[in-house]
Amino acid sequence: MTNPKYPVYIISKGRYENCLTAKMLIEDKVPFYLVVEPQEKNEYAQRYGSDRILVLPFSNLGLGGIPARNWVKQHATESGVKRHWILDDNIRYVRRLHKGKRIICNAGKAFAITEEFTDRYENIAIAGLNYTFFAINVMPPFYLNVHVYSCLLILNEIPYNWRGRYNEDTDLCLQVLSGGWCTVLMNAFLCDKQATMTMKGGNTDVLYKEDGRLTMAKSLERVWPGVVTVDRRYQRPQHVVKGSWRKFDTQLIRRKDIDWDNLQTNNFGFKLKQVKEIKSAAIKKLLDDQ
Repeated sequence: MTNPKYPVYIISKGRYENCLTAKMLIEDKVPFYLVVEPQEKNEYAQRYGSDRILVLPFSNLGLGGIPARNWVKQHATESGVKRHWILDDNIRYVRRLHKGKRIICNAGKAFAITEEFTDRYENIAIAGLNYTFFAINVMPPFYLNVHVYSCLLILNEIPYNWRGRYNEDTDLCLQVLSGGWCTVLMNAFLCDKQATMTMKGGNTDVLYKEDGRLTMAKSLERVWPGVVTVDRRYQRPQHVVKGSWRKFDTQLIRRKDIDWDNLQTNNFGFKLKQVKEIKSAAIKKLLDDQ
């Protein structure tokens, strides 16, 4: 079993009965920390194990979850590791995009491969997995210098912190890109994230009630004028950065201590495995081609 070498953190609030990401990682035998508020410690510990619990020194996720994310970054930095994973608590599966098929796979292997790729370069500040519902049949293995949401691998040494109250993922990515760093969004591996506002708990009731969507979009526009605009997408107010991502053109810098001409292929033990009756001819062919 291959697992990530960097620590994995899940911040969760009010979802001890159904913390999807914790359930997935337990199923995939991936070590992780579950970062929770003091008043919910026992509830989470009973369901997911006390050895995984880290208790925040404040409640209400520090208003919108930003202090909680910064607390995680500090915790990881003080532990002496180079990077850390920080995951939303509503991820059901990790998938591998393979020959046009989005196949459920082991999260630990996906994280480990993402780490190996990221560590080959000197200037990747944030990497992470794309959303499954954004994946199409033919995609490059990764996108360079775009947003990374919900499942992030963060370089601890970057001089940027989580800030604001809304769209904190987008803001952090814009901070690092503006500072000349790179971001990498993996398409080779994807995460199934529960749609926003479809689960109780977290900051859903605090951030998205009434005109929260419009407030959220406008707040990012104020911080990034000329980069972020407000439009209506998916029948709701939405911030838009689409054309502006292309302004960030910093290229990846290869580490000089790696023999790039003699890199060996490593599939990390991935193998297609039949888990139920296969009716799709395309999937049967994938198995036959292994």
